Formats: sequence, C-alpha cells, structure tokens
Amino acid sequence: MIFTYTLSILGFLLIMLIASAIFVLREYERGVVFQLGRFWKVKGPGLVIVIPIIQQLVRVDLRIIVMDVPSQDVISRDNVSVKVNAVLYFRVVDPQKAIINVERYIDATGQLAQTTLRSVLGKHDLDEMLAERDKLNADIQEIIDGQTDAWGIKVTNVEIKHVDINESMIRAIAQQAEAERARRAKVIHADGELQASEKLAQAAEVLGRHDQAINLRYMQTLTTIAGEKNSTIIFPLPIDLIRGLIGDSKEPKNK
Repeated sequence: MIFTYTLSILGFLLIMLIASAIFVLREYERGVVFQLGRFWKVKGPGLVIVIPIIQQLVRVDLRIIVMDVPSQDVISRDNVSVKVNAVLYFRVVDPQKAIINVERYIDATGQLAQTTLRSVLGKHDLDEMLAERDKLNADIQEIIDGQTDAWGIKVTNVEIKHVDINESMIRAIAQQAEAERARRAKVIHADGELQASEKLAQAAEVLGRHDQAINLRYMQTLTTIAGEKNSTIIFPLPIDLIRGLIGDSKEPKNK
C-alpha cells in the first residue's frame, strides 16, 4: 500500500517535471533560455524543450505594444502651463537585450516616454505645440528610440493626443486670432488702396496727355449721371469751354 502510494507520488512528480520542461511558443513569441543562471540562447517559435532546474525560459512578446502615456504637466518656452498626453508604439526586436539589459522593459519605456515628453515640449512655444505636432512627434520618437536601442526595443511611432489649455488661455488665444484677422484685413485693404491709387495716377497721366480723352470722360460721366434717378442734375462745364467764354469776353468788340 505504501509502495503504491509512493509510486503514485513519483509518477505525478515525473509528469510535472516533464510538463515544466515543454513550452509551446507562438509565432509572435520568443523564449530567452538561461542555463545555470547564464544566458544560453533565444528559442522559438514552436516546441521548445528545456532541462528542468538547470535551464529556465522567459517568454518575450514581439508584437507592437500600444502604451498610453499619462497626462503630463508641461510649461512651454513662453511660460504657458498645459497638460499633454500621448500614445507610444514600440516592440521588442532583440529579446536577449530586453530581458538582460533592463528590468521590466515595458515600465522602463513608459517612464522614459513621460520624461522625454516633458523635456521636449518644454523647449517649444504653445503655438508650436498646436501647429507643429508632426515635427514634435518625430523629435520625441527619435530621442526615445535612441535611448531604448540598448534595451533591444524599437519605438515605431509617437503621437501627441491632447494639449489641454485652461479657459483664460483659450480666451487669450481667441483674442489673438481675432486681432490677427483684423490685421490681415487692414493690410489687404491698404494693398487695395495702393493699387487703386497707382491705377488712378496712370489714368490721370493718360488723360493729361490727350485732350480728347478728357472730353470722352466727361461724356461718360454725363451718361452715368443721366442713368441715375436724381431730382437735380448738375452738369459740369468742360474747362476748355470755360476758357473759350472767358477769352471771348476779354476780346474788344469791333464796331
């Protein structure tokens, strides 16, 4: 009876030992194998058998990890306080480095992303944060990727999600935008006045060179006035006609 009980326990331990030695790794998984505490090799995917007690296997997921970077308090270069959060995309490209060179590589990458987000955005003005997100995303990605390369991690993308501004700053930005639109309207109006004055000066020069052109313009003005429904119409006299009348009155009468 005791022998049967002992045999059953040994059989169960043997099964457990065999089960602990067999691993099935999926296509997106790799196994970092340590032998007596030293790195041995990276195995997978598929069926992997290790020697119990002597060898240990650590699973590593090679798929892209999507990490939501928590909202960070950032003071911009022009002393505006904002809250910024982002999303980070990265994956393990070297399982050996990810397990050996850093403890908990996912947490380490997340902490690095938070500090980098604050340091990079703090070097830019608020207008740049709002208008040049693509450039800022590329700068943050480059910095994080350069530091995680030693961990066997590749940062594929960084996207700034939200830039939260307080209500007083939103009103100030709206007033600034309104002032900018008013400035542009005044500039456009001034440009139009300048172009109109140049054209009028050219027209006056042409009319001054040709007397008949003045008379033609006079007739056109009379036509325009006649087309309007006015109760009183004042007809301007041409300068040449006035000069002729004055000249006739000054000539002596021959008797």
